[in-house]
Order: sequence, then structure tokens, then C-alpha cells
Amino acid sequence: MNRGRTLSLSFPPFTKAVKWLILINAGVYLLLELLKAVLPDLGNILYLLVLPLIPEMVTHGWLWQVVTYSFLHAGLWHLLGNMLGLWMFGSQFEMDWGLKKFLEFYFFCVIGAALTTIVVSYTGVGGVTSQTPTVGASGGVFGILAAFGLLYGDREIFLFPLPFSMKARYFVAGWAFITLVSAISASGGGHGGGIAYMAHLGGLLFGVLYVKLIPSRGMMFGLTERYFGVRNSYYRWKRRRAARKFEVYMRKHDREVSFDEHGNYIPPDDKGNGGSKSGWVN
Repeated sequence: MNRGRTLSLSFPPFTKAVKWLILINAGVYLLLELLKAVLPDLGNILYLLVLPLIPEMVTHGWLWQVVTYSFLHAGLWHLLGNMLGLWMFGSQFEMDWGLKKFLEFYFFCVIGAALTTIVVSYTGVGGVTSQTPTVGASGGVFGILAAFGLLYGDREIFLFPLPFSMKARYFVAGWAFITLVSAISASGGGHGGGIAYMAHLGGLLFGVLYVKLIPSRGMMFGLTERYFGVRNSYYRWKRRRAARKFEVYMRKHDREVSFDEHGNYIPPDDKGNGGSKSGWVN
């Protein structure tokens, strides 16, 4: 990469999540290659039926495929290309966002690419059918590329082995354009070369959606906050309801007790002072 006007040929660090994703992808590739060599029936069933993304199978309950397909690759160069992109661009996000948010973002793009492929497969667009298997981490990697272009667009990328560099936003825009044209060509009857262009476009789309729509602290943080907000509202309602029931109960026994609008007990001496801050608290 080229930071500012100073050309740097240094490689990014192997951050923890990126390193483990690369190791898992490489391990799955090696394991399946060994199985196909030693137990070809089992290896082929796993690679062609159980683990890839097959829209028809997902709609019949094989939901794990929206994730497992991203750990399969069609060949060594396919694996190396995706892992290189994951390392070169993903490490920056993990350093800036932290491990949890980066993994959330990565699998958001992986699943988003899968959902895009499933939806499109039932339209016949892009040369994909509901029986077409899709493999590869490209959906997640293209999501990372889209986010990198949006957030680090002014950084320059050295196009090795070509002797020049370009800004990240133009690099990503170029890839997006090539992918879109290739998808249109495939849908028009052109030869797609077995490349899952719709998954690539889905990854790009969901990468943009994550950056633009998800809270800065991450989707899981937002969902957690909402969960605890709903839970706390429920507990406050239960406390107010219990306070009203207790008031009715005490009146039946010729005793008066009072609670404020939050369900907090008001001692008799404090009724004229606007209530008490003591008692039950939230």
C-alpha cells in the first residue's frame, strides 16, 4: 500500500481473527482434498452436497450452508486469492474495530452474499439456478473491499506486479464494475467460467450496507442494547403492576400505602415532598 505520498511495500500484520479464518479455510481445503483422495464418496458428498451453498437445499432447511460455503474453495488458486484479499484488507478492520466487530462484519457479508445468491437463483439471472452450488469466501472478501473503499478510499494500493498504484476507492470501483459486467454477461448467456458473480455482488452490497446502516459499535451491540431496553421496560411494568396490586391489598386491610409512577414506595412522611428517592430503584 501507499500511505500518503510515501510508498510502503510492508505487509499488514496477521491479526488474530484474520489468522484463524485463513487457517480454518486452509485446513478445510486440505481435509476435503485428503477425503476426496482416500474416501472419495464421503469427500464428494461433503464438497458437492452438504457444505456448499445450494439454494434449493437451504430453502429445505439446510441453513448451515449460508456460512459453510465460505470455507470451501474450488482450487488452490481460488483459496490463495481469497485469503490474500482477506489478509491484505481485513487486517486493517480488525485493528480498527476489534476482533468481535470484524467477525460480525465478515459473516454479515458472507451471509448477505449467500442470501443474494439464493434470491437471484430463483429468477434465473446470472446463470445461477436453485441447484447450482456456490463455494468460496469471495462474498466476505468483496464485502471487506467495499468497506475499505468507503472508509479508506484515499489510501493508495500498489498494484503488484504492475509498476503503479491507485487510490483504494478507484480500485474497489473497478472491481465492482468488472464484477457487474461479468454478471450481466453471464445472465445474457455468456460463459461465467463457474464464478459466483452474484455472491460477489451480494458481498459488495452488504459491505456497503454494514458501513452505512449498522451502528458504529456493531450490530450485536445494538441488538443487545435493544434487548436490555425491552427487558428493563418489562421489569418496570411488572414492578408498577405489583405496586398497584399491593395498594389494593393494603386498602382491603384498612391501610394506605402509596407508590410513585415508577413503582417506588413513598413513605407517609414524604408524600407532601413530591415522593421519595428511596425504596425500590431501577
